[in-house]
Amino acid sequence: MGTEHGRPSAGRQIAAGAALFLIDLTVIAWLVFRYGMTGWADAYDSVNPPDAPGEALRGMWILLGGAVITGGGLLLLRWRITGIVQLVVLGAGGGLLAYCAAVSG
Repeated sequence: MGTEHGRPSAGRQIAAGAALFLIDLTVIAWLVFRYGMTGWADAYDSVNPPDAPGEALRGMWILLGGAVITGGGLLLLRWRITGIVQLVVLGAGGGLLAYCAAVSG
């Protein structure tokens, strides 16, 4: 019921993808906020090297690792729609933080 040859229905995949999309956006917003706050704090500490590029790289690895684990895992479970959403959203967030690290570093 709701599955065809072991595959979940498109409705379930879309619902799960929408829920995970909101969680992904929250995590991305938090990591970008941390990067921004670290950059702001760096402006007041001219003696030490800036920490913002390292914070951006840390966030990038968190997002890219999450994309591989959750997106790849969902694809292995045949949740294609949800897996692709995870790969695209978390991959784009990781790319955003990689860009921030390159610009500020």
